[in-house]
Amino acid sequence: MPLNDLLPDNDPGALPPVRTEPVQGRSAARVDALLDAVAAVVDEIGFDRLTTAMVSERAGASIGTVYRYFPDRIALLQGLRDRAAQRFRLLVIELVGQSKPEHWWDAVDCALVAFAQMYRTEPGFRIIRFADTERIAADDDHPYQPGFFAARFGAILTEDFGLPSGEELTFRLNVAVLLGDALITQAFQVSPEGDEKVLAEAHIVVRNYLEGYYGSGQEPPQ
Repeated sequence: MPLNDLLPDNDPGALPPVRTEPVQGRSAARVDALLDAVAAVVDEIGFDRLTTAMVSERAGASIGTVYRYFPDRIALLQGLRDRAAQRFRLLVIELVGQSKPEHWWDAVDCALVAFAQMYRTEPGFRIIRFADTERIAADDDHPYQPGFFAARFGAILTEDFGLPSGEELTFRLNVAVLLGDALITQAFQVSPEGDEKVLAEAHIVVRNYLEGYYGSGQEPPQ
């Protein structure tokens, strides 16, 4: 399975869905500018106090422009999260393509490295995370939710490394996402650059969990 299948519709340039689908470069750039404004605001004050008016002011756009693409603040937060999820997957694709992993664990390791890198480089990422279901409803069928990623990533691990396919693999990769998310988030709460000891532990915990089912990663599973 091609790595680009980690992205919905195999479209690495697609923007997350918004109220008015941007079909021209200018519209796409406007949506990105609005989401950049959301990221800047939530990095400063968190997302509980975010308003569409704040986004309008920060982006230098009219409130009507905001509502043209995003009907409310929840849609803005959803858009920011979806864009971050898209960029995370693009980074996973880039890292896996560069490292050309020989074993399934090396591919999983690339995903963990990418997740930590997003904390360092993606505005708003520390506030809006994939597993945040308290304020933004989760739907595992949504293409930018962890369940979608786990299913597609599992298919790649099956095809390229021989892991057994099916719902059990998707379930365990979902658990691995939750474990990695919790520990990597903690690492960046301890230190702005990510506490190296906690980050290393995230790799150990996720690897030990998956190895219990699929072997050491140094040889194909039996």
